[in-house]
Amino acid sequence: MSSPMHVRKALHFASLRAKLAQGKGGLALRLLLAACLAAFLLVFAARSLSSPSPSSSSVSSHQQQQSPIPTTSDCIENNKQNKLPSAVMEALVHYATSNTTPQQTHAEISVSLRVLQRRAPCNFLVFGLGHDSPMWAALNAGGRTAFLEEDATWIASIKSKHPDLESHHVAYDTVLTEADALLELRTHPACTAQPDLAAAAQASCRLALKGLPQEFYDVEWDLIMVDAPTGWTPQSPGRMSAIYTAGMAARARTPGTGPTDVFVHDVDRPVEDQFSKAFLCEGYLAEQVGRIRHFVIPSHREKDGTPFCP
Repeated sequence: MSSPMHVRKALHFASLRAKLAQGKGGLALRLLLAACLAAFLLVFAARSLSSPSPSSSSVSSHQQQQSPIPTTSDCIENNKQNKLPSAVMEALVHYATSNTTPQQTHAEISVSLRVLQRRAPCNFLVFGLGHDSPMWAALNAGGRTAFLEEDATWIASIKSKHPDLESHHVAYDTVLTEADALLELRTHPACTAQPDLAAAAQASCRLALKGLPQEFYDVEWDLIMVDAPTGWTPQSPGRMSAIYTAGMAARARTPGTGPTDVFVHDVDRPVEDQFSKAFLCEGYLAEQVGRIRHFVIPSHREKDGTPFCP
């Protein structure tokens, strides 16, 4: 129950409210009075709750005996476990402060996202370094995400803003005008009868990328995204070699480690359309949404004599 002092204070506020309502600026003053009254009631309620009954005190004491007070080391450990990965924090800040959007649409990104949600953290190789690179690194937080880029100047520009992104320079020795001739290599043993990329390069397959960083060969890549190099001008490298290289890396995967998910963007263009079907194989096509295709390619080292395409 409330004390006489509390009752007198409540009556005093009610009387003051009636007087203020009759003066000028009644609305503003009434709002102020309501706020004061609400604050008083909150203080009164807090004081009432701060005097627990004997039974509640007993329960509280019992809980304290069973739940020891966390130590400083406990708090530090909990903070580490709940802390966002740095790649995620950097991506959040980047996209919150930038007007530049990723090259892929929401529906296209969702294709890769569903696989990353299942396989991350994993080894993710991306042909191309761009405005969407922080996003891919963040979606694979805790894994390894590496980017292969043709333009050394562009690498320096992106690295100045995102120094933690792993990127490597790659040189291409093909041009888009050679695409028709290179497509005919689909039936050439130098390109399709080799166990891995190194053997294809040794056999002089023109599609086999040379000069790749050692990191490419040291890692089993779980996901590979082909979204580069430049492929919209006649003298640009085109994505012929990148698509072939992604397929060969998947076929040479260590037996027993599962398939490789390969994604090719811009399949609305002739080269990306034809070369992904020819060298990643329509039989391995799992999904197409918009301009992106998703292939699931098993290791060809699992069984001798596995054909290049099913």
